[in-house]
Amino acid sequence: MPPGVRLMQKVSSTRTFAKIAPHFIPAMDRAVHRLTRGKVMLSAQMLPGVILTAKGAKSGQPRTTPLACMPEEAAGTWILIGSNFGRPGHPAWTANLLKHPDAEVSWRGQDIAVRARLLAGEERAEAWQAVLRFWPPYATYQARIEREIRLFRLERR
Repeated sequence: MPPGVRLMQKVSSTRTFAKIAPHFIPAMDRAVHRLTRGKVMLSAQMLPGVILTAKGAKSGQPRTTPLACMPEEAAGTWILIGSNFGRPGHPAWTANLLKHPDAEVSWRGQDIAVRARLLAGEERAEAWQAVLRFWPPYATYQARIEREIRLFRLERR
């Protein structure tokens, strides 16, 4: 593992990162994604990422959210992790997917129609172990909060 990745894992596990990151990372990703016509997300230089567009749970209006993801290349699916940087409360995008599972992702400059499925039971347990191997700081996020971090699998429609 490159030293930069190890450093980013340590930094992203801190409470300070959890307080600051939600305010600047999504805005930065949206701007760069727009400027590069969907080809680049800065945060994806460390972790793969998608731009999720889903209907708002309350408004029904399209909501666009840049998110880190764990691609499952062999299956052509993605795991989205509702960590909220280890802060209390589920991120809003998880409520949107629970109410409106049909969504769209921008992945490597391509728009793809997907259906989200909340993982539970053994399927969630297996995915969670894969997520922890993929990005160990998620364990720190989970230890900090009482809620169970939601995991969604996005499958192409």
